Amino acid sequence: MSIDKMNTATAQPATTAADPRAEKPDLVKTIGKTTYQVKIHFNPNSRETMQDKIIRMLRNEVGQM
Repeated sequence: MSIDKMNTATAQPATTAADPRAEKPDLVKTIGKTTYQVKIHFNPNSRETMQDKIIRMLRNEVGQM
């Protein structure tokens, strides 16, 4: 399914009032007639910092050029 055809109703998991995911999303973006709601989360057990991740992604991208 392409991103521009994605419907927010299918992209969001079911939540309840007691569910912490029921909080407002971190980012809301409307493109055309579709509204995207993005919630950011991180694995607390991860050993890779955000800086490490960005550097790894940049190296992978440069390696593909």
